[in-house]
Amino acid sequence: MSKPLYLGEMLLHWCSKCNVPVLGKECVCGSHTKKVTVTPPGDIRPAFEYDLELINSVSMLQFNAPLIADERVVVLNKAPYDDRMDEIIVDGEVLGSIRFELDTLKWVLLLRVEGARRLFQGRSLSAMKGWVILEQGAVKFILGGANLLAPGVLDADPGILEKDEVVVLDPTGQVVAIGRARMSGERMQERPKGVAVKVRVKEEPCDVVVPPGGQTWDEVIAANKQFMEDFIARSHKFITNVASSMTKPVTVSYSGGKDSLAVLQLVSECIENFDIIFADTGIEFPETVLNAQEVSQLYGKHLKSISSENAFWESVDTFGPPSVEMRWCCKVCKLGPITQLIEGNYEEGCLTFIGQRKYESGTRAKSERVWKNPWVGNQVGAAPIQDWTAMHVWLYIFMHRLPYNPLYAKGFDRIGCWLCPSCSLADLRRLRETHPESASKLENYLADYAQRSGLSPEWVEHGMWRWNKLPPRLQEIAKAKGILTTPKVLANSKLELTVTSGYRPCKQGGMSAEGSFGTAIDLGVIEVSGILEAVGKVSFMEGVVSISQGEDSAQIFASGTVTARSDTEIQVRQLIRSVELSIRRALRCSGCGVCIGKCPQHVIRVKDNIAVIGEECVHCGKCIEVCPVVKFG
Repeated sequence: MSKPLYLGEMLLHWCSKCNVPVLGKECVCGSHTKKVTVTPPGDIRPAFEYDLELINSVSMLQFNAPLIADERVVVLNKAPYDDRMDEIIVDGEVLGSIRFELDTLKWVLLLRVEGARRLFQGRSLSAMKGWVILEQGAVKFILGGANLLAPGVLDADPGILEKDEVVVLDPTGQVVAIGRARMSGERMQERPKGVAVKVRVKEEPCDVVVPPGGQTWDEVIAANKQFMEDFIARSHKFITNVASSMTKPVTVSYSGGKDSLAVLQLVSECIENFDIIFADTGIEFPETVLNAQEVSQLYGKHLKSISSENAFWESVDTFGPPSVEMRWCCKVCKLGPITQLIEGNYEEGCLTFIGQRKYESGTRAKSERVWKNPWVGNQVGAAPIQDWTAMHVWLYIFMHRLPYNPLYAKGFDRIGCWLCPSCSLADLRRLRETHPESASKLENYLADYAQRSGLSPEWVEHGMWRWNKLPPRLQEIAKAKGILTTPKVLANSKLELTVTSGYRPCKQGGMSAEGSFGTAIDLGVIEVSGILEAVGKVSFMEGVVSISQGEDSAQIFASGTVTARSDTEIQVRQLIRSVELSIRRALRCSGCGVCIGKCPQHVIRVKDNIAVIGEECVHCGKCIEVCPVVKFG
């Protein structure tokens, strides 16, 4: 599971008097606010109508009552998790979290004690689900940190199934704990030996007081006026200073997302002459393309755009499905075209204001506010909202009634390519409901790829295609469900490496390259032969091989993807070429022994009709070029 990461100051507070969220210690009404403890990084956002409907529908399924039954200001905090999880904050209290679970492929509501009290207080148990009543004598043990043993159960909802989320109450109906059922409700009623509920959170029983609702987002805007004015002024100053410090023409990169929309408005308040640039990857949501057109008309600016059209689908058979580790699609469908757009319109390059924020990721938190784009050589990027949280962005959008992308209101928390491997599986499943034709096109391709590669259909269903090396949680699910995740080598494949779009600078320094054989690689055969030792020091893990050559490095994935990093373009070209040839040698070796005579260390021998390189190899690479497979294969 992803770990909480502090990327900036935790800013969420709540005014008890106004009952609204505030981004500081004092509300505009003069009242001191209380800090709301949320999981870092604390990038909070408003809950839209779809979010509330989802929360309440899951709450109804689990407990037969809505968690949020009336009009209230609700904010969500995106918490670290294997997929998508949002903490639900109402009236300054975290009521629980809603998360998409990768094993069951379902949304689950994980209540906190406050949320459980609001659900169960004042309601008859006969109208509720998912409840367990424990004997009075067991209360002290639960509060002391113990799980609920079945002999301590007084009664339980007979509809409870094993692994269901349940609320534990004392005999008077007060909430004591929340956890997961370890047996069915009917089994609990029999009071056998064993754990009935694995307790996750517990608290001393007490009544809950719910403040009056009815607050609006206009009231939230008013309560945060002074904080927003300060952030806006700082962004204005940044934009003005950066633009005046260089002679390059000014542009705003518009993606169709909320952050670039806020930046566009900020720049329009400071600078009169600027262009809007938009890269249509060809796999954008139609709502995004339409929004970009509408926004450019609203600001009276010509939209300088470029489209990759069908480039993704023309390339996917060469590179295979994109993955988190190798998003070749970014280079083919976005970076290449945007380079062409800038070179074709700005002879001396341009200054581009971009909606980058440090709360989005660790990489962006470490990024400079002004930088030379490592992928687009003649573009200087600048981030006016680097220190803004998502709540700042949304309040600013609401203040100016800006036309934000309607996809946010439909349940998508990030706007990008609709099949991006960095999307949560929850969003990809939501795609089935909002854009069924797009979802079907993706899933049909993945199903065909899985069948050709000897992978389980569940590899597609559980979103495992998004990774070359599965994260630990997905590895556990694959093992438990018997899902085949290692692709087989396609017969008679040519084993020709295609590098995505050249050799590019890394943000961390040096150069990088990415390529694909277009077919799976049998890493087991490569490991036995030891032939990669000719390139560098080799280490094997499940589904991936790492090679180090001094400060240079390369990785080979079972899917056929290869990545490499080095200090210069010449070195990275040589490294990835050596890796390509060595893979071809390992998989096509006939055991002819030509390489034996070229080894100055005499560490190559032929065993079972294949050449094997010993551990004493000094990685000189002299055996590579003489191999007949390299010369004629």
